Amino acid sequence: MTARKKMIALGLIFCLAVIFNGPGVTAAQSAPALPIADTAAYLCKNVPAPGISSTGGEWTVIALARSGCTTPSGYFDTYYKQVENLARQTGGVLHRKKSTENSRVVLALTAIGRDPSNVGGYNLLETLGDYDRTLGQGINGPIFALLALDSGNYSIPACKTAKTQASRDMYIKAILDLQLADGGFALSGKSAEADTTGMALQALARYQDRPAVKTATVKALKCLSGMQDSSAGFQNWGATNVESSAQVLLALCELGIGINDSRFVKNKHTLADNLLSYYAKGSGFRHCGDGQGVGIMATEQSLCALVSLQRISSGQKSLYRMDDVKNAISKNLK
Repeated sequence: MTARKKMIALGLIFCLAVIFNGPGVTAAQSAPALPIADTAAYLCKNVPAPGISSTGGEWTVIALARSGCTTPSGYFDTYYKQVENLARQTGGVLHRKKSTENSRVVLALTAIGRDPSNVGGYNLLETLGDYDRTLGQGINGPIFALLALDSGNYSIPACKTAKTQASRDMYIKAILDLQLADGGFALSGKSAEADTTGMALQALARYQDRPAVKTATVKALKCLSGMQDSSAGFQNWGATNVESSAQVLLALCELGIGINDSRFVKNKHTLADNLLSYYAKGSGFRHCGDGQGVGIMATEQSLCALVSLQRISSGQKSLYRMDDVKNAISKNLK
């Protein structure tokens, strides 16, 4: 697999989310102006009808819903109807092999205040109770299962078709067991990938009271700090890219680590500075550091990270901690 193909694969898998108890990101720490409204407008224009998709789908819905920006009339309702139709067609198992399809949709539905346990009469959480099926996708399976389940503090339903019923403890252990010797995580191979390490930390962020998780997190953060280049960004397979910066910034936000934390400031550049260097006003975010590849995938991931940073800066919940939409979900349950 070429370096470019590997980079694209990492992006698609995503699209398929003082250290532990510190003060988090303060307004003073989010000094760079965040072009959230402009980026949201770009996505609304270029993704006029989000589908059930790793690009131009759930990540656009999540980013826009959590941003609080204005969306076209019926934008989220149109998306929900598509999910409802697919749930009826598939019996609630949205993809025959990929559990991340359900995880991604659960995150999106939670973000817009819809109940994922009753979509067209089907519980989209149920398949996340199938441990073997979820682990069949490698590390990204348990990562996104945990993010989805924790987004609304959902219980794991009993999965009637599962050989092994899953639990949160099992998914946490599965992630920890895949930590590499260098402290990071990867989809494959023995060297850390910034994207995958960031995603793993996002899923583990809520479990810092567990000694094994805390130890693993310290090692992973040290690994990520060592991987940063002089502009505070990251290279995967020799190519700098915005998705890596976005995933690590999301991880710091979930962990409550400020962008001015000395471990992640390089040559006076923060991760937010690096992310913004890929921004093209009115045209979203570029994929690569060479100015190429402005597109939906890079823009979705970047907006998710910027929205999380802005939310924390203003005292709100981070991107994936969706307790603040509980009331909206409760209304849908009535």
